[in-house]
Amino acid sequence: MARKPKVGGFVSTTVEVEGRTETRIVELPAFEPTPWTDDAPLTIVGTNVPRVDAAEKVTGRARYTADVDRPGMLHAYILRARVPRGSIRTFDAAAARAMPGVFDVMGPGDAPAKTRLLGNEILYAGQPVAAVCASSLHEARAAAHAIVVEYDTAPFAVTFGAAMAPDAPAVRPTGNNAPNSPLVISRGDVEAGLSAADVVITREYRTPVALHTALEPHGAACEWDGDRLTVWESTQGIFRVRADVARALDVPQSKVRVIKDYMGGGFGAKNGAGAHTFIAALLARRTGRPVRCINDREAEQLDSGNRPATVQRVTIGAKKNGALTAIQLSADIPLGISGWEGGPAQIYHELYACPNVRTQETFAYVNTSGMQAFRGPGYVEGAFGLESAMNELARELKIDPLALRRKNFAKKDPRQNRPYSGNALLECYEKAAEAFGWGKAVDGSPFTANRSPSTRSGSAPTRTAVGRGLACQIWPTGGGPPSYANVRINPDASIDVLAGTQDLGTGSRTVLAQIAAEALGAKVEQVRAIIGDTQSLPYTGNSWGSMTTASVGPAVRMAAEDAKRQLFEAAAAMLNATPDALESRDSRIVVRDTDRSMTFAEVTGKLGNVMISGKGSRGPNPQGVAIDTFGVQMAEVEVDLDTGVVRVLRVVAAHDAGRIINPALAESQMQGGILQGVGYALYEERVTDAKLGVVLNTSMHDYKIPTMADVPAITVLWADGADAAANHTGARGIAEPPIIPTAPAIAAAVADAIGTTVREIPLTPWRVLGAMAAAARA
Repeated sequence: MARKPKVGGFVSTTVEVEGRTETRIVELPAFEPTPWTDDAPLTIVGTNVPRVDAAEKVTGRARYTADVDRPGMLHAYILRARVPRGSIRTFDAAAARAMPGVFDVMGPGDAPAKTRLLGNEILYAGQPVAAVCASSLHEARAAAHAIVVEYDTAPFAVTFGAAMAPDAPAVRPTGNNAPNSPLVISRGDVEAGLSAADVVITREYRTPVALHTALEPHGAACEWDGDRLTVWESTQGIFRVRADVARALDVPQSKVRVIKDYMGGGFGAKNGAGAHTFIAALLARRTGRPVRCINDREAEQLDSGNRPATVQRVTIGAKKNGALTAIQLSADIPLGISGWEGGPAQIYHELYACPNVRTQETFAYVNTSGMQAFRGPGYVEGAFGLESAMNELARELKIDPLALRRKNFAKKDPRQNRPYSGNALLECYEKAAEAFGWGKAVDGSPFTANRSPSTRSGSAPTRTAVGRGLACQIWPTGGGPPSYANVRINPDASIDVLAGTQDLGTGSRTVLAQIAAEALGAKVEQVRAIIGDTQSLPYTGNSWGSMTTASVGPAVRMAAEDAKRQLFEAAAAMLNATPDALESRDSRIVVRDTDRSMTFAEVTGKLGNVMISGKGSRGPNPQGVAIDTFGVQMAEVEVDLDTGVVRVLRVVAAHDAGRIINPALAESQMQGGILQGVGYALYEERVTDAKLGVVLNTSMHDYKIPTMADVPAITVLWADGADAAANHTGARGIAEPPIIPTAPAIAAAVADAIGTTVREIPLTPWRVLGAMAAAARA
């Protein structure tokens, strides 16, 4: 059941979160369960257990933040600036206050300084300048638009070039437009590596500002009971929201309760409290009534975060046999008005065995809303540059792109010269190639498009071309502490798993129930995962960076093992056996090699109200080991040579993520990530008018995301084997990896189809046609 108990104490451990390495002080667990290796006799983990919340979702019983309806609740609406830079000259809310249904108006100076809201200075279009709460959302919106705000405008910069120009205006009130000097990371001697190369290519790639566009917008409902605040929030981190609200409003965390039930997507944008949270909490305190504040779609697209654009200048050198000698990147990244320096460089250091790598990232603040983490931040942008360059290098060398990857396979982490906990990327190559038919002819020509005219049924002849491409990915997915869980066996033998985590729609409730049922030897239908409440549940961190299963899963397993130990101790006396002689399956305890047994319910029935409650925590990560998920994706596209329209026909994805707890849920994650990657490759691009400083496509009509009509055939494959070195469940994360290689694989397929590379995404018809025209002129 478990290894020898450990001596308590605290140690430091490193945790990689979305490309950032953090050092944390954590408590050593009381014991460490024996790892579930490949030969572990598991019957629930690894199976397609249906979503435990499926019925609630399909019947409409699942409650989202917008469904929270408290007695006497008011509705808030945020008024936002329409200029990109300046200050408020006059603010007149008299008309708004007089409108029917209005309870309160907040304007400049009405929010505590720690919220960083409702100031006099305007730094970007879409910045909150006022808020109104009223009996209905319609009344609140109408009153907000009755507020008269006059601005003194100021020079602004909404592009990297404008912000970094010698005569650039001050983007922010203090500091430089560049947060720091360029970030340079290097290993080896790049100049020597380029000199030693037989082939050197230099290319420039561009990626757009992309918006999260979750179907459920940001929102919160807040209610005060004396000096205690309850927040219902659509969030990826209930404990982080609690900390944010407590700090901003100067109240103890013990007096802030955050609840998150169901959630309609976050993708990195919902990692903490936002303007909607603070506005709802402040208006609720001012009015003495519950207040709900939900972003409308324009606000969601304007001011809820984004994936920043990049310009990546890539130079790669290689020998004639494909062995890489040097990789060099120079990248420009406009962050918006705020953000962390999560650029594209990291993947350049990690994906391939190249001795000489140098990256330089230059970040700039600009007068647009600030960036936020977005599914695979940095790696998605970086993969487009690196993998596109690798595909162009393969063309120059006349080497199969897959063979080029095999040639430069990294047997250990090249960035920190440490072993991997596991790396089955070569197996992924084999599985994907076989399923996709990589290397087989497309109408007689391997790796070359079919450019002959074809006729679609019921339409005039069209000139189309089919192309194929591939790209690879790496993503740190080890998870880590601190995470805590409790497992409670009730008197009727029903089982509760308690953990303060979040289910973003990914199936965390189901996965945690599976892990607990497997560890206990219980029927999974008797296990319920209770999550999403800071008041009654033990701490876990944010659901970000593909960390939830690898972070919370081990804590749940440990708590279940602890509860099973207590259950076996109670049952041993009833069965005239020792605890070591017992085993359990399907909620029945049996004495090994005998016919004596009792159900869980029979044991707990005899115990009455004696509480069986197991406790678990996530231990430190293994030292000196890189824990990553790897994968390759192959895409086939059809390009209309007359219109430039690209249609993705199919994608084959093979990934190594350690043990897959629930294959159906993991495949769903893959499909969602690939579809987001299709959007990034073909459609999604925030458009900002550089002269006016305003965003032009703030609706889902104008900001295009894929629909069901755009979904290609998707085949998902997994490398075999658990990663017992990563943690004792053997699982790594899988949420981010599928989006990372999708766009470069599609771009490579388009290049194969039209015979030239489009180096800027999204691959819109005009960019495809423009690249074809430029190639024809060359």
